[in-house]
Amino acid sequence: MDLLRAPWVLATIVVSAVWYWRGSQRPSLRAVGTGSRRRVAPWRGLCFAAGLAAVLVALDSPVERLADDWFWAHMLQHVLLMMIAAPLLVLGAPWMPFWRPLPLGLRRRIARALVKSPFFSWLRYVASLVVTPVGAWLLFDVNLAVWHVPALYDLTLRNTGVHYAEHISFVLLGLLFWSQVLDSPSFHPRLSAFGRVIYTAAGSTASWLLAIVLTIATTPLYPAQSAGHKGGLSPLGDQQLAAGVMLGPGSIPYAIVVFYWLYVWLGADDPDGGLRRRVAPRRSALGTGAR
Repeated sequence: MDLLRAPWVLATIVVSAVWYWRGSQRPSLRAVGTGSRRRVAPWRGLCFAAGLAAVLVALDSPVERLADDWFWAHMLQHVLLMMIAAPLLVLGAPWMPFWRPLPLGLRRRIARALVKSPFFSWLRYVASLVVTPVGAWLLFDVNLAVWHVPALYDLTLRNTGVHYAEHISFVLLGLLFWSQVLDSPSFHPRLSAFGRVIYTAAGSTASWLLAIVLTIATTPLYPAQSAGHKGGLSPLGDQQLAAGVMLGPGSIPYAIVVFYWLYVWLGADDPDGGLRRRVAPRRSALGTGAR
């Protein structure tokens, strides 16, 4: 995939980082009105930078080159985009930093059109369906499953445009999925702490099922990937190693989030909270509302 090795991959990431930095240095309109200099918290900026770095490693590094020949490297790309980059970008809370550098008049016109214009009524309807825990979970898992149907997966190896669309969908739907469980001002999940535990565990279903199928298969499932091997690991061994990538590194982000929200739900940091405790915003890196 020569296209993804072009300099514009790095250029896009650099532009995103600069744009985020500009927006993060600008106080909100509410902050200006009160004389406050309220900006994005430094730790969120670090999360956003780490998320961009994960995208760069996935798409413009030796990992991308290895993915042409090895299924396990291709699966590592998917883990980096969906389970590493996406949650880090969500924790970076890029929504307002990306919005603020636009001229105020333009922002008002865009907001007015999105909220009131009949032309965008379809978009508001779609958003009401997908920007929900159930909608985000279904899109995230179904998207992962569909792209790993052998015929479609093999097509991504032959067609650069399709491969690019696959990676875009992994990042965008990853952002949608993780935004339902990680506070990312000015958006906050509606789920309780226990709801976030269930949601995150359910979100890992597709990757676990895929890994199990890859592990127990007795023959290679992706002919196009097998044809690219240059020796060393057998196609079947490559496939089983890919399953290990999904079950190992791919499960770590889910486990971190599940155990954190389980800890909150059990009230371990507030003995008086007990099992009735719900999410309290502004408490930590995973659930803070700090900007």
